Amino acid sequence: MDRPNWAPADVDLDRPSVARVYDYYLGGSHNFAADRAFGEQVLRVMPAVAGLARSNRAFLRRAVRKLARQGVRQFLDLGSGIPTVGNVHEVIADAGITDARVVYVDHDPVAVAHSRAILADVPGTAVVAGDLRSPADVLAQPQVQGLLDFTRPVAFLLVAVLHFVPDEMGPADIVAGYAAAGVPGSYLVLSHAGLDRALTPAEEDAYRLYRTSPTPLILRSKEEVAKLFGDLTLLEPGVVSTHHWRPDGDEEPPVEGNAIGSAAVARKD
Repeated sequence: MDRPNWAPADVDLDRPSVARVYDYYLGGSHNFAADRAFGEQVLRVMPAVAGLARSNRAFLRRAVRKLARQGVRQFLDLGSGIPTVGNVHEVIADAGITDARVVYVDHDPVAVAHSRAILADVPGTAVVAGDLRSPADVLAQPQVQGLLDFTRPVAFLLVAVLHFVPDEMGPADIVAGYAAAGVPGSYLVLSHAGLDRALTPAEEDAYRLYRTSPTPLILRSKEEVAKLFGDLTLLEPGVVSTHHWRPDGDEEPPVEGNAIGSAAVARKD
């Protein structure tokens, strides 16, 4: 395989990355053969996965657009992956807002390197190599402190990432760590894989693939997701299927019975 000049020399491109597989589902071009092969394995047993990924990205667009339009100008995208195909700063720019600041955080060195290449000339953005599971370390990063003003509201984005954090690593504590850094008027945007019914055989096959991947997937119910928000105030309609969070016609309709993700936005009062 030809190695792009932005890919770190010590990264094994023959090992799939969840960030790049997700990019593949979204129809992006920032993925490698190993990522596409893993994605195709999943799609063979559950073709709806690509549509679910697009539904999740559509939720991100709606949430960011809503917050930007009501005055939020600072966004910390945690576990951002590669910022392509409907990324945060482009959504904000499309809303006609030019003074926002966005920091993208990911621990995948390929995602970080590629993100830096993509955003090198984009004002008001920064890319940080960091593990979202350590809020104090992420928040202390010079790029985070330099670009974001934590005396003003910040939107913390944890979109399609906490389902890779097992219970023993304290996902609710991770959320609380970021929420504690925000002033009143800050927001938390979260989406998560899971459902409140038994898996179908196809879903179980896809889930098995992710459980044996380098980054195992954990499914959580809507009730479990709601608990992750702690004492933050959920905006209406609360924790709902991803495509039911304030739909505005910007996404394809989900295949009946295939809603296996939930989402919500909460405010710090």
